[in-house]
Amino acid sequence: MTRSFADRHIGPDREELARILDVAGVSSLDELAARALPASIIDGDGLAGLPAAGTEHEVLAELAELAASNTVATSMIGLGYYDTLTPPVLVRNLLENPAWYTAYTPYQPEISQGRLEALLNFQTMVAELTGMDVANASMLDEATAAAEAMTLLRRAGKVKSARLVIDSDLFPQTKTVLYTRAEPLGLEIVEADLSTGELPEGEFFGVLAQALGASGRVVDLTELIAAAHERGALVAVGADLLAMTLITPPGEQGADVCFGTTQRFGVPLGFGGPHAGYLAVRQAQARQLPGRLVGVSVDADGAVAYRRAVGAPEPPQRRGKGAAHIGSAQGLLAVGAARSAPNPGAVGWRATARRVHGHAAAIAAGLDGAVVHDSFFDTVLAHVPGGAEAVVAKAKSRGINLRLVDADHVGIACDEATTGAHVAAVLESFGTAVSSDAGTPAPVAAIENRTSQFLNHPAFTKYRTETAMLRYLRSLSDKDIALDRSMIPLGSCTMKLNATAEMEAITWPGFARVHPYAPVEDAPGLLKVIADLERWLSDITGYDSVSLQPNAGSQGEYAGLLAIRRYHLDRGDTHRDTCLIPSSAHGTNAASAAMAGLRVEVVKCRANGDVDLDDLRAKIADHADRLACIMITYPSTHGVYEHEIAELCALVHDAGGQVYVDGANLNALVGLARPGRFGGDVSHLNLHKTFCIPHGGGGPGVGPVAVRAHLARYLPGDPLEASSHAVSAAKYGSASILPITWAYIRMMGADGLRRATLSAIASANYIARRLDEYFPVLYTGEHGMVAHECILDLREITKQTGVTVDDVAKRLADYGFHAPTMSFPVAGTLMVEPTESENLAELDDFIEAMIAIRAEIDQVAAGVWPVTDNPLRGAPHTAASLVGDWEHPYSREVAVYPRGLGHARAKVWPPVRRIDGAYGDRNLVCACPPLEAYAD
Repeated sequence: MTRSFADRHIGPDREELARILDVAGVSSLDELAARALPASIIDGDGLAGLPAAGTEHEVLAELAELAASNTVATSMIGLGYYDTLTPPVLVRNLLENPAWYTAYTPYQPEISQGRLEALLNFQTMVAELTGMDVANASMLDEATAAAEAMTLLRRAGKVKSARLVIDSDLFPQTKTVLYTRAEPLGLEIVEADLSTGELPEGEFFGVLAQALGASGRVVDLTELIAAAHERGALVAVGADLLAMTLITPPGEQGADVCFGTTQRFGVPLGFGGPHAGYLAVRQAQARQLPGRLVGVSVDADGAVAYRRAVGAPEPPQRRGKGAAHIGSAQGLLAVGAARSAPNPGAVGWRATARRVHGHAAAIAAGLDGAVVHDSFFDTVLAHVPGGAEAVVAKAKSRGINLRLVDADHVGIACDEATTGAHVAAVLESFGTAVSSDAGTPAPVAAIENRTSQFLNHPAFTKYRTETAMLRYLRSLSDKDIALDRSMIPLGSCTMKLNATAEMEAITWPGFARVHPYAPVEDAPGLLKVIADLERWLSDITGYDSVSLQPNAGSQGEYAGLLAIRRYHLDRGDTHRDTCLIPSSAHGTNAASAAMAGLRVEVVKCRANGDVDLDDLRAKIADHADRLACIMITYPSTHGVYEHEIAELCALVHDAGGQVYVDGANLNALVGLARPGRFGGDVSHLNLHKTFCIPHGGGGPGVGPVAVRAHLARYLPGDPLEASSHAVSAAKYGSASILPITWAYIRMMGADGLRRATLSAIASANYIARRLDEYFPVLYTGEHGMVAHECILDLREITKQTGVTVDDVAKRLADYGFHAPTMSFPVAGTLMVEPTESENLAELDDFIEAMIAIRAEIDQVAAGVWPVTDNPLRGAPHTAASLVGDWEHPYSREVAVYPRGLGHARAKVWPPVRRIDGAYGDRNLVCACPPLEAYAD
């Protein structure tokens, strides 16, 4: 009998599950559900509307049919999205390689050196191309990068005015996201034509311009930037990185901040994403950067090592105040963009830019007097009074999508996929006589004025051949622990199997090469995937409407809170501005609330981890007239199903507030309970966790927002419509990775999804029961059960022995494991989440590693090893550390083979020793160090 996909996705088989359930103290999965969850919320109807489970080959055939129904036209729409030619070596060895796409965010730097080095390459590439000092490790897309640039200007500036001047020629989607982000913060946006070099009257804290506008025009901003600085304002400039290989970059023109996207560096269109945006700043603003910042430090042996550097916290953990941003990253896409750079190198990219500009110049020459702007890079704006629609239609009949600007104007954008035949077809669409040399790129005109060098570091010059690139990618991935080598038992950050069949479709042209603003008739297959997911996710969660636009969990939170805020404003409840957040909540909750213009009030938790309902009642009484909502994670961040959740929701509703249920832990609810039915008004979901989109070393992700009917009208809309309250640049966010979740749900079916949830809960309880005598489990529910994760309390151990959670986390690398979540939500603890994908052998191996580590701790407690020199404090141990003098009270073998040479688990060799974080903070270096640094 052929095993189903669900049987292969779920780790424990029938016999293993029986053992797990026995240790957990129940006889069946149904009994487990009855013991763990409150009876009042159990809801078995949520999966009734899902299709029956299909096999992998059936589902791939369905996806192939959907992909084939999309029209892969020649895209010349532009607006920040361009067709690109991804090097096949990167498709196979990065985008399709589980060593890269199953890696988690690099919170454990000693076993994340490969992806950290790759992200440092990305930062270096962006900083050099923009002419800035420091770039972060990516943003979600260009529009959200612009929004973060706006708030950075506000934080870093000294002018008290709340006004921001923006260029009227910004991409329209960027404008929409700026307006969405500005309104709840009380910021006023003033649009002006900055190509004139004139600034509006009055005070403003910043200016946000674009080096290459939506119309295609290229403007030297040097004088405008100087004028803004004279008036005390800071300036952010959007910069196209390919154009920056020819044009003097904004950093050299005096800009304080640069923002944009790296999409055209080998990352497919993908109907809008995922793509890696970027943000770059002067050194003075380096610690103001939102999101992730990779820095250079040293390890315990003085070797160069990479880590997440000090910058703005992400995720922010300040409880009483939201941080100033909700930035997130697109790690895998950033790595892809950075690794595309060495393929042609600086000379090659400059040649590509010249070819792109040459094709645009050839079109301009063919259109003669119809071109609006004399200075352009890749985009030509043509003036055809009353004839724009006809031109666009003629181009469409030739397989080319142009941009219909208005009745009188057409935009034509060239990219690296543009050919001479495309140029000729465009000119024919305008009714222009086409000469024999019309498709030949014209010479580069006066726009080529960059004199500074870029991409000269060995990271961008050594790997020109495929052999070299292949080996470099392999050498980087070998430095990491991803899901292809070990379970990643991170509490609240589910890392389950990302099956090959789920991943296969994302690089197919029918999904990957469609422009987000292509005509809707070009994308019926994509729209079918989207419509199916909206319906299925509504059924699973019990909500009425879903938006797939948010391209990260943080964006989903933000969109949900904006919906609540707008709901209250429309009802005239302008005073409702208080958001209650339990002290155990994810840090992003407070940040999102602050960005949505809400005041955060913290609600206490009881000793057992539950929300303190007495304190909640007191907070509601104190803020009754101002109560907007509560944000509650369910199951709780403490890893239990709180049995008073229905009462909590009722208390908030009775006071006129809304209930936001954070969906980070939805993996413990699918098929069992629906937040939209037990009291939630809005939730965000993490498709990159519960629904199998891989984390990719720090993104991509999708964070859909789901709402009850009364909030549906407040969901984010089309970013090309100024009043849509869009939160991302594309209407459907990171659309090209939605087939992953579609395939997962389609292959699992209702029974498989429910079984996956219960298996995850069973495995968490198995770990909790087996480790409780070694590391006490901090919180359990009413019947002694945990949810999908458990918190191991090391605080007393640390007090008695000096061994910390950091020591245990680093030592786990010597045993071949990624560490659990450290010190969240409680300092001095480890939060473990096994997921349903790990079989009993892997669970037992992890448990035995933890028991062995406890025995090592006991050796420290007994005085056999000193607190300052033992295998835990010395961890992780590298191969290089074995060959020098050994002056430790424990042996080399204990250091690197703690369970003996004969243990079956493959040895993981961490590439560096423990990293000195303080050194990196004192010496903030966030670009590729010179080769001498490695020699030293």
